[in-house]
Parts: sequence; structure tokens; C-alpha cells
Amino acid sequence: MVNKVLAAFVVMDGMFVSMGAIMLGFSIIVQQTCFDTPTEGNEAARDLLYQKFPFTAGIVNAVFIFATFLATIPALATNNRSWLKLAAFMVVADAIFTLGIGVDLWVLTLKLKDEFFEIWTSQPPHVQDLMQTAFSCCGYFNSSSPAFVTDQTCPSPAAAALMRGCSTPLNSFGNTFVDNIFTAMFGMVGIDVVLVMATACLLKDRKERERFRHIDEKSGARGTF
Repeated sequence: MVNKVLAAFVVMDGMFVSMGAIMLGFSIIVQQTCFDTPTEGNEAARDLLYQKFPFTAGIVNAVFIFATFLATIPALATNNRSWLKLAAFMVVADAIFTLGIGVDLWVLTLKLKDEFFEIWTSQPPHVQDLMQTAFSCCGYFNSSSPAFVTDQTCPSPAAAALMRGCSTPLNSFGNTFVDNIFTAMFGMVGIDVVLVMATACLLKDRKERERFRHIDEKSGARGTF
């Protein structure tokens, strides 16, 4: 008969290591591509936001997840509860680490307007042009602060003055985008918490089985006299 407690632990352990693989792949790929020259305004805004993300911390966290998963293998292969306890402590540490990354991204959303202003002023005119076109806006706060880039969306000062500044649509885009990312990070923390609970249940299950085995051994020993 399948041990349901053990089965639940194996499922959560699989989700845990899958989470690490997703985090590692995402961090490495995006870190390598976010500095590419953009060809469209939404792509430019997204990649400029990515440049503010803690990808190095994400890679370190993913490596720690793999190390934790490796610690669960001998825990599954043997009945030694010490490996399970070690894995549980490592999962808790990883949950705190992942939560810290999520909070860092959440804090970014609180100061996104100022962050985007620094990003905007540091970009060459052709990148500002892409974002003005994509978000139908001129300048950042308004067409004159800082000055807009002349393009099809903002062909003249008179036309640009009638358009909104890019700060509002960029801030809205950035908030939605970063919200999805840090929500995913908090979801990963939820997987960590469930894995810790599954580990605790497996520890209790093995402790009870070990106790019953000792009782059976003592009963068998008495039966021989």
C-alpha cells in the first residue's frame, strides 16, 4: 500500500526542485538578454525594468534549492530522520531567502515612478522615441520635463503639449509587470511552506513507525520465552 505521507512529500519535493529550475532558467536567460537593443517600446520598458531585478540573488537562491533537493534524496532513500531535519532547515532558509527577493521587488513598485525617471533620463533618444510611440505620450512628467523627443507621436511642441507625459503609463505598466513577478515569488514561498509541513508530517510518520517497530520487536522477544 502506498504511503500517502511519503507520496505527498515526494510530490512537493518535485515541485520544489521544479521551482528552482524555473528560477535559474529565468534569471540566467533574462540577465543575458535584458541589455539587448530594444526594437519596440514595451520591450524597452520591460528590459529596462529587468535591469533593476536582483538576478544574481535569484541564481544563488536556485542553486541553494538544488542543494536542498539533494539533501532530500538520502532522506528518501533511508529511514534516517537526520537528513529530513536538515532538509527542513534548508527549506526554511530558502523560504526566507525567496521572501527577501519578493519583498525587494515589492519595494521597487513603491518607488517605481522615481526609478523610471532615472531610467528615462539615462536612455538615448531612440529608446525614448520607442516608449513615446508605444505608450502614446511625450516627455516624462510632461512634454517639457524633460523635453520630449520629436517623432510621429510628438511631431511638434504644440502637439506634444496636448499629450500626456510618459510617467503615468510607464508606472502603470511597470506596476502590473513587477506585481506579477513578486506575486510569483510569494507563491514559491508558499511551496516552501507546504514542503516544510510535508516534511514535518513525514518525520512524525517515521517516528511512529519506528516506535511501533520497537514495540513489535519487544513483543516478539517476549514470545520466545
